Amino acid sequence: MPIMIDLETMGTRPDAPIVSIGAVAFNADGITREFYANVDLGSAVNSGAKIDANTVMWWMQQNDEARAALVGKDDHYSLVGALVEFSKWMYLDPTAGVWGNGATFDNVVLREAYLRAAVPCPWPFWDDKCYRTVKSMYPSVEIDRSGTHHNALDDARTQAEHLIAINKAAGGIIL
Repeated sequence: MPIMIDLETMGTRPDAPIVSIGAVAFNADGITREFYANVDLGSAVNSGAKIDANTVMWWMQQNDEARAALVGKDDHYSLVGALVEFSKWMYLDPTAGVWGNGATFDNVVLREAYLRAAVPCPWPFWDDKCYRTVKSMYPSVEIDRSGTHHNALDDARTQAEHLIAINKAAGGIIL
């Protein structure tokens, strides 16, 4: 079953510190399961991730709901804990592709975090898929955004729902 991931980070490079992981499993008919984990920023930095000041400043300008999802909660995992939990969640379904919003971002950042943490990545590199590329090929299929923009789970849901709509418009050739 395909997986759509979305990350919130404090950087834009492959070594960006992850602060939340959102993911949904889906098929051509809709979303079937969800995953969300906040990640302790200190543990991400301790793994070797590098904070980018411009990204931190960008986060300071985002809406209250998006920022609140990242702070002030007791449900933060260490980076290793979040990666292990995400791997367990993924193993429930064999993957038919791990989709991310950009060929060089979500999948790459998450794979690099697995590497730094010495935790096996739960999908092979050849299963990486780029939602942004497909989205640009079907500009007439509009995004129906739901939830909080820049909340990792809400963004993963929105992206998966949009990809499902694109798949239907394309005659089922994508999924």
